[in-house]
Amino acid sequence: MDTGSTAWILTSAALVLLMTPGLAFFYGGMVRGKSVLNMMMMSWGALALVGVLWILYGYSMAFGNDVGGGLLGDPWQFFGLKGLMTPVTGETLAPFGIKEATPGVIPPMAFVAFQVVFACITAALISGAIADRVKFSTWMIFVGVWVTLVYFPVAHWVFAFTSADGSTVGGWIANNLKAIDFAGGTAVHINSGAAGLALALVIGKRRGFGKEAMRPHNLTLVMLGAGLLWFGWFGFNAGSALTAGTTASVAWVNTFAATCAAMLAWLIVERFRDGHATSLGAASGAVAGLVGITPSCSSVNPVGALLLGAITGAICAFAVSLKYKLGYDDSLDVVGVHMVGGFTGTVLVGFLATSDAPAGVSGLFYGGGVDQLWRQVVGALAVMIYSFVVTYVIALVLKKTAGWRIPDEDEVSGIDQAQHAETGYDLVGSIGGHGPVSGSVLHTTARTSEGASA
Repeated sequence: MDTGSTAWILTSAALVLLMTPGLAFFYGGMVRGKSVLNMMMMSWGALALVGVLWILYGYSMAFGNDVGGGLLGDPWQFFGLKGLMTPVTGETLAPFGIKEATPGVIPPMAFVAFQVVFACITAALISGAIADRVKFSTWMIFVGVWVTLVYFPVAHWVFAFTSADGSTVGGWIANNLKAIDFAGGTAVHINSGAAGLALALVIGKRRGFGKEAMRPHNLTLVMLGAGLLWFGWFGFNAGSALTAGTTASVAWVNTFAATCAAMLAWLIVERFRDGHATSLGAASGAVAGLVGITPSCSSVNPVGALLLGAITGAICAFAVSLKYKLGYDDSLDVVGVHMVGGFTGTVLVGFLATSDAPAGVSGLFYGGGVDQLWRQVVGALAVMIYSFVVTYVIALVLKKTAGWRIPDEDEVSGIDQAQHAETGYDLVGSIGGHGPVSGSVLHTTARTSEGASA
């Protein structure tokens, strides 16, 4: 048993887990004060539900032996994580979906832990596209259906690798197409971004979109959330090496380099376009860089990471304004940052990959021709189209059955009070000037308040 790598994977899993509460802060600060709790609850709700489904059948659908031409893992093979508590021996982890041999082995449950937090944050990312206007109950139904029909199969395509002896067969993108997606540019970011676009189109715009100001209510929360995301992302990318060694180290440095370059690029675009470099731009640029380097952190050198980050940051800074030109309400720029950024980072592997990096593949700029480039484009488009089409169908069905939208008056007065009987900021603090309010009285006051924070 490789105890060092096991410790690194468990630590990385905890770092990635922190990203979902970090996302809740990031998204929560970007909405208006009357919507902050609902926005954060969409991330927390996704975290809880996906965690349960992953244990029951999600891991097996993603990393079970292939049962459908590289499209789906056997949902019953590891149902309830059966058989995965027994220690394993040998020099390869391929039977558990791990893509490369390591000097030792890690427990299967460590890999389960690492991958479940990927699934959780992917679902949570989608919520930013539909802020302020949907029923929490319908959102939770959607999350359960979406991860089952979209995320678990796509994770199998991208992350499940065939074992060296062929006893375990993985997904088609990883093994047949051989597109490089080290940590989830396709399965996480393109996937969630395309889903966000489909939901935004089906559900429609917020009341007053394009006519009234919908500014972030707390940029301090946005900056805090971005910082937590950046911190956790080192587990996301460097942890995907699945061992504490050279690959993890290269992924760490490349992740840092691309994020710094992307932030600067976004701020430069803002300065020349709008006249100001903003804190929201800094936070968004950092996230764009993290998204872009996710698929490529094992295949580029540090200078390539700087270039990739700068390109991704600049493109995403322009892409977020497309919603106003095209007329869809992607509330918190899931499409502009995650779909566009994920696609950009995935395709740039075909240009910037170098055989000196751990992935050992050369792109167009390093003498590799277009061989890797076309593979990257096909993989990115396949995930984008599949996610968009299936999500669109799911969204339409839910629109006709459970219904998506909250009543207009609730959207105007505040979704927090309407959906959760709470407000994010209780400014009362005391009743009648007789000292602190007891817990039960404060809870009752919050439930009966008329959206004081709006």
